[in-house]
Amino acid sequence: MRWSNTYIPTLREDPSDAEVASHKLMLRAGFIRRLGSGAYSYLPLGLRILRNIENIIRDEMNAAGASEVLLPAMQPAELWKKTDRFKLLEEILITYKDRSGKLNVFGPTHEEVITDLVARDIRSYRDLPKLLYQIQTKFRDEPRPRFGVLRSKEFVMKDAYSFDKDEKGLEVIYKKMHEAYRRIFDRCGLEYVSVEADSGFMGGSESHEFMAPASCGEDKVICGKDKKEKAAIELGHIFKLGTKYSKPLGARYLDEDGKEKDAIMGCYGIGVNRIFAAVIEQNNDKDGMIWPIAIAPYQVLIIVIDPADKDVVKESERIYKELIDSGIETILDDRDERPGIKFKDADLIGFPLKVTVGKKSLKEGKVELKPRKTQKTSLHPSNKIISVIKDHLK
Repeated sequence: MRWSNTYIPTLREDPSDAEVASHKLMLRAGFIRRLGSGAYSYLPLGLRILRNIENIIRDEMNAAGASEVLLPAMQPAELWKKTDRFKLLEEILITYKDRSGKLNVFGPTHEEVITDLVARDIRSYRDLPKLLYQIQTKFRDEPRPRFGVLRSKEFVMKDAYSFDKDEKGLEVIYKKMHEAYRRIFDRCGLEYVSVEADSGFMGGSESHEFMAPASCGEDKVICGKDKKEKAAIELGHIFKLGTKYSKPLGARYLDEDGKEKDAIMGCYGIGVNRIFAAVIEQNNDKDGMIWPIAIAPYQVLIIVIDPADKDVVKESERIYKELIDSGIETILDDRDERPGIKFKDADLIGFPLKVTVGKKSLKEGKVELKPRKTQKTSLHPSNKIISVIKDHLK
């Protein structure tokens, strides 16, 4: 991608309405823009990060044996009334009446919908277990949206649901999901802890939260050997639901003896936007963000110091093409801007590797490489820079 062809409206100063690091930096780097209270547009770089996170989640969910579905965001309110959650959550539900007068809910979560779906098709113990997931936008009328995408009215969630014939089967899937979550958060470069938690309005017998220590976190966890209490961001939550939803919504099966029983359920949620923000909260400095390679918007940034210099442009283009051909996600800063502006934007956005092609070093046949994390500059022969970059990305 060429910088001049995409849309990256960076800001020099922190927006006055942004309180925490992730919110300030996402706005300054041109990742997001606020549309209204609790609603944000994702711009090209922000969307690339979001998609990278989603792809890691998808990889690990598929590897754990889950199958992906996509459920309607619009849900009949009658389903929520069957589980007694309509009254319980009425204040945060975003509802509307269609032209026939039926009341609908914009889904804040999908326990009712997935249970209604599976109840139509499961007949026997032979149909179980089932583990289904989706990555989808959710809606909650948050009374106090704050901290950018950390607490918003519209957000992206990975929600998975399991159906089994007994508690023993649920335990197997629950442990499998717990391990999958660890792999997801590890791959995203997060520091986190798993703690026992209250099930809240979700219900069920047991649950665990995955928490990322961060100064802006609205929860508290005990971390490390020193047992210090720290603020933390909730990244994900897994629940043993039992029959809370299967019983009222009729998700039943016939066991080996021909007896009808309620399916035993679990649910497993991850806040995709929250991972995005938590990574920033844990990986930033005075100049901007420091992205882990796995979810960075681009792995490599090439800065063309002087777009008017034919030799500099030619070598920049050669490196750019070779990186692209090697499957390395690369962006070329070909703007007609002062080098200082380009360097500041590079540090602000936090691309893992920065290659600078300038007239002075190029006369010696060299280009500059600077990892964002260490900020240590090194010069390398231009004809060997591709292999050097590949070594850094391993």
